[in-house]
Amino acid sequence: MQIIHLQYPAQQSLTRRAHIGVAGSGDLELLIEPSTDNQAYVQISTSANGFEDIWRAVFDRFFKLYSYAVKIEINDFGATPGVVNLRLTQAMEVLRDEQ
Repeated sequence: MQIIHLQYPAQQSLTRRAHIGVAGSGDLELLIEPSTDNQAYVQISTSANGFEDIWRAVFDRFFKLYSYAVKIEINDFGATPGVVNLRLTQAMEVLRDEQ
């Protein structure tokens, strides 16, 4: 089990929370809540060790598109980068629909 922490500057705020997916084989659970400052924080708990560079690349790309001040918690059980991107996109759709 590996825990990865990432942090990004943010320019937009969110007021809602989102819960997407489940921590099951080949999937992940994604929890998003607003951050109280102009930063985005990511905590990834993953069963697959040694993939920090890939996680960082996924979130570098994500935060270029969505510069939100959020706290993201991910509970991963071997999800591929494609599944990670899918879950992040789903979360953004849920959050935009609710605002």
